Amino acid sequence: MKLLFIFGDQAVGKMTVGQEIAKITDLRLFYNHMTIDLVKDVFAEVRWDTVDRLRDVIFKDFAASNHFGLIFTFMMAFNLQSEWDYVAHVTDIFKKHNANIFYIELTAPLEIRLHRNKTENRLSCKPSKRDRAESERLILSSNYRCISNDGEVPFENYIKIDNSNLLPDIVAKMIKERFSL
Repeated sequence: MKLLFIFGDQAVGKMTVGQEIAKITDLRLFYNHMTIDLVKDVFAEVRWDTVDRLRDVIFKDFAASNHFGLIFTFMMAFNLQSEWDYVAHVTDIFKKHNANIFYIELTAPLEIRLHRNKTENRLSCKPSKRDRAESERLILSSNYRCISNDGEVPFENYIKIDNSNLLPDIVAKMIKERFSL
């Protein structure tokens, strides 16, 4: 069993890179908006406690399965201890099943992320991003630090990739090769 965390700022390309990794490996993709948008559709608002419980069910059941592994994408705020605690929580679920855990951080400057925020793939996969004005407002108003400082990430199987000028399939191949997936 393997677990790949792909984290980074809004619209950096986490889901798109995850889709490309899924195409060239036996890993399954679980991107954060799969639960966010589901909960928002049902409750007409995002209820984070419900999102977290749904994710936990998926993580626990998947970790206990015979699948090769899972890719999970999410926006991590490095300046919040609760985010580090969440990563530790999910890691523990998979480590109980002897999973190998890999951590990938993607970075790109604001201008590129604002452009990616409007892509057809993003809008088709993430209904809550279809209000482009609101989605852009959220990117511009974020108070979270979603890029790690040098040496801040302590994980052994970690790579930080500036994917500003790299196609998603190239980034996926880099990750596959780096971690022998």
